[in-house]
Amino acid sequence: MDDLYPSPHPRPAPSRLPVLLAVLAGLLLGLYVHRLMNDRLSGGPVVVRTVTPRGDLAEDEKSTIEIYQNARPSVVFITNLAVRRQRFSLDVTEIPQGSGSGVIWDTQGHVVTNAHVIAGASALRVTTADHRTVEAALVGVDPSKDLAVLRLSRVPPNLRPIPLGTSADLQVGQKVFAIGNPFGLDQTLTTGVVSALGRSIPAVGGGLIEGVIQTDAAINPGNSGGPLLDSAGRLIGVNTAIYSPSGASAGIGFAVPVDVVAEVVPQLIAHGKVARPRLGVLLAEDALARSLGLSGVLIMEVEEGSGAQAAGLRGTREAPDGSVILGDVIVAVDGRSIRSLADLQRLLAQRKVGQEVEVTILRGDTRMKVTVRLQ
Repeated sequence: MDDLYPSPHPRPAPSRLPVLLAVLAGLLLGLYVHRLMNDRLSGGPVVVRTVTPRGDLAEDEKSTIEIYQNARPSVVFITNLAVRRQRFSLDVTEIPQGSGSGVIWDTQGHVVTNAHVIAGASALRVTTADHRTVEAALVGVDPSKDLAVLRLSRVPPNLRPIPLGTSADLQVGQKVFAIGNPFGLDQTLTTGVVSALGRSIPAVGGGLIEGVIQTDAAINPGNSGGPLLDSAGRLIGVNTAIYSPSGASAGIGFAVPVDVVAEVVPQLIAHGKVARPRLGVLLAEDALARSLGLSGVLIMEVEEGSGAQAAGLRGTREAPDGSVILGDVIVAVDGRSIRSLADLQRLLAQRKVGQEVEVTILRGDTRMKVTVRLQ
């Protein structure tokens, strides 16, 4: 019986080596195909690039960098703060309501900026180039030139005043450099040229700022009060305004000439205001003079004790019969024709208090000259 039904013998296990070899070959083939496809799609195998040596900077680049590095410590960021009272808690807080730039004027901590930068401020803070923030107080302001002087409450060590240049000898085409804080981005440099000279722009206090420098160096909101520099790194103007329908730089910026700044700032530091020469008369508006057919500036009133009174100038007055007797009409000063109030203001701005000027007037049909000491 045992022979009829022999016990089964175990079969040998099949070898797994061929399967492993086949899988490995498939993986290798897949990697090869994948790399082949990537090379075709990328245009070839990835090549590691090396950096090309730059070489030395161009001379004009070196000069621009040097100008910036030298002037940067003299430029500050100014924050205009307003006091606001909370509606429910009645707590008083200081809210930033504007900002601008400024330049360090001297080692005593005086800072020059625009009048419109600090307008309406309840408090002022100045941030220096090394990011130190100091409280500042207003020393004086001249709205007619859009200039103001602040004094730091605490003078940081190593304060660096900005080097002064001149503006009387500027030429159209000269390179200029503006440093400021446009849109709150501190220590920004823009470059350009003097585009025009002798421009007139409206002042925040009324009237015109004469002899303004026009430049295509980008001046944006926040640049106001910052320096305009020449290629020697000297201050030649204080950036004050832009002409732009959009509010951003359109390549037409203006700066108050440094010769004006150098005349105004010492007076603001000493007296808090600027003493400007006057004839000592009250004048009619141009429209009234034109309606009367006059070519010149009509005197309405002569101030008591003024140089005009001492010179014998006459104002407009009423005759015994009730008619009006027109006053003297100023038609020239120091030989220069005067046709409007702006003409007279422009000429007097070039004179000094105590100086004598020759005033040509029309009194009725008589043309005469008198000497007036400016007050």
